[in-house]
Amino acid sequence: MLYKNRVAALRAALVEKESEAAVITSAPNVRYFSGFTGSNGALLVSGQQVTLFTDPRYTIQAGREASAKVVIAKGPLETVIAAKLGSFRKVAFENGRISFRSMAALQQARVEWCSLDDTCERLRMVKSEEEQQAIRASVLLNSAALDEALTHFQEGMTETDLAAEIEYRMRRRGAEKPAFETIVAFGERSALPHAQPGAAKITGRGLLLIDMGSFLGGYASDMTRMAHLGRIPAPTRHLFDAVHEAQLAALDRVKAGVTTASVDAAARKVLQSHGYGKAFVHSTGHGLGLEIHEMPRIGKKDKTRLQAGMAITIEPGAYLEGFGGVRIEDTVLVTGSGCEILTPTSKKLMVL
Repeated sequence: MLYKNRVAALRAALVEKESEAAVITSAPNVRYFSGFTGSNGALLVSGQQVTLFTDPRYTIQAGREASAKVVIAKGPLETVIAAKLGSFRKVAFENGRISFRSMAALQQARVEWCSLDDTCERLRMVKSEEEQQAIRASVLLNSAALDEALTHFQEGMTETDLAAEIEYRMRRRGAEKPAFETIVAFGERSALPHAQPGAAKITGRGLLLIDMGSFLGGYASDMTRMAHLGRIPAPTRHLFDAVHEAQLAALDRVKAGVTTASVDAAARKVLQSHGYGKAFVHSTGHGLGLEIHEMPRIGKKDKTRLQAGMAITIEPGAYLEGFGGVRIEDTVLVTGSGCEILTPTSKKLMVL
């Protein structure tokens, strides 16, 4: 019934586009509409049938997982699909998700093509109860992994050492994989919002930024927490407190019906008042689910209205070159009257 309802929503969207079928080629959307988790799959969704195309490696897996008719292709999937499109006049495709080569193979079919744009991603924005529970479980695993990893922290470890320890603890607790490359950045490097862990030793005094996420049951979690080595200087405390205040202001704004831009504005206003407006160089958050970054984007130009059941992150930050940066991030669930903060880990500036 779960996949039947999802496909029904997609079919309704196809009717609006006057399209008779859709070819779904991105792995997250293939999984969303069929349940198939393999690395090579594509769906043909028409008004009468859903067909999964995959290769012989996945014969057994597809039979067990897919809520669809299964076709095992011997050759490029797009070529096999193109041969099946002769009865359709107009077919939709994922224009933002497909390579030039794959689209060229599909165009062997003499049909009119139209773009799905972000249709599938919009259908995925509001999470079902089952999806919400999967995200909750992922969030709890993620937090537990950080708690456990920090018990093994020793001054003098490198950023890479700590990132590896975090990801090891995720895996030991059942994570399928990290949701992204774990970010561990110490000292001045914490001013790099997407720093890659390196050989820098975590020693002396300075800010430590940890941004981490896990996949569990196919669903992502995301969290950023801050620590400090040694006594916390007043300028560092001021920076941390400003970001903390901005994050709370954004969380307070979250509820069904408000625009994502207004959530972003709430965080930005606080940081501006503390003199850190120009140091906030990214959006306030993003949706997450089968992918670590999903719609909606919590940014100053995004006018999406939040809906109950959306899972989003709230993660303002401020970054000062030559000094360091602070970001605080929770995964939250939008409700009719506000939001439920799923991340249990304390937001306090930890002293290591």
